[in-house]
Amino acid sequence: MTASVVDNRGFHEEDRLRANVYGFLARFLLSPPSADMLQETAGLTGDTTELGLAFTTLSKIASKTPVATARQEYNDLFIGVGRGELLPYGSYYLTGFLNEKPLAKLRQSLRELQIQRKEEVKDPEDHIGTLLEVMEGLILGKFGPPACLDDQKNFYRNHIENWASHFFSDLESAKYSTLYQPIG
Repeated sequence: MTASVVDNRGFHEEDRLRANVYGFLARFLLSPPSADMLQETAGLTGDTTELGLAFTTLSKIASKTPVATARQEYNDLFIGVGRGELLPYGSYYLTGFLNEKPLAKLRQSLRELQIQRKEEVKDPEDHIGTLLEVMEGLILGKFGPPACLDDQKNFYRNHIENWASHFFSDLESAKYSTLYQPIG
């Protein structure tokens, strides 16, 4: 058994790494990647795990993707004319409609966790990017003290686990998904 490495803020390495993955994915899913984001992504390397190989593939694609192409792909996938190819919302995946009971349950959980919506955010809180951003914040203590592992697991089980794998599968196979395919 190996010892767990703790950083200077008191986070175990695996927690910091989990938070980094959640935050990275959230940034990609909440807005089109900037030139800096594409450049940062192009510099990623992965190991031989499934996740590592996905990051390696994403890195290679990002290194060849112009910002305008990335923005167009994001628009085609998530915005579109009228709507994008995918609707990245928990309510939609769980009920077939937006702004349904899963969103109300999520809002209640966020109130209990004392997490407030950013004023500039227009999307409902059950956007996959927002949920991943919340997971990052729970781990790193961006909303108060870091959440214990049980609270992190409960949030994940209640608001992400029951639908996100379907969304990511759809993202992986989406017609307009090239840069976003390995994210799926």
